[in-house]
Amino acid sequence: MPVPAVQQGDEPRYTWGTRLTASPNAGPNARLRVRTRLTVAHWSGNINAAARVADKLVDNAYRHAKPIGPGQGWVELRLTVMPTTDELLIEVDDATPEFADFAKAATAEPTGPPPGLWWVRHYRGALSWGPKTDDATGDVVGKTVAAILPTTWAASS
Repeated sequence: MPVPAVQQGDEPRYTWGTRLTASPNAGPNARLRVRTRLTVAHWSGNINAAARVADKLVDNAYRHAKPIGPGQGWVELRLTVMPTTDELLIEVDDATPEFADFAKAATAEPTGPPPGLWWVRHYRGALSWGPKTDDATGDVVGKTVAAILPTTWAASS
């Protein structure tokens, strides 16, 4: 499912982004920051669910992809509250341009502890990914994994 575009002239109700150091603490750090930011933004959705999804997406980027930048590197996280629907768009960038077996990973049923992408489905979100390009050159430099969370949800069974 493609990420919805914000229509020209429609400003998102809220946007925020940060770089998180690529480490085992990246996911928990994302969870704390997202919870704080969405509380301040007065997002009408389930803030704890959004924080958990951000945690899982950032943690997946750290564990399964190449970080952005030199040295230890980082993972980029962005939040956008859509202007007309109040849905939350969570985007995570890393430096690995492909997502092998995305369809399988996005739909896998847990046989033990739930995998990270499962949480997006659990909270009735939509998941997608696409290449990230360098604005200046147009070269593919990584990927963006995106989740859209509704403001209301009922957990899947």
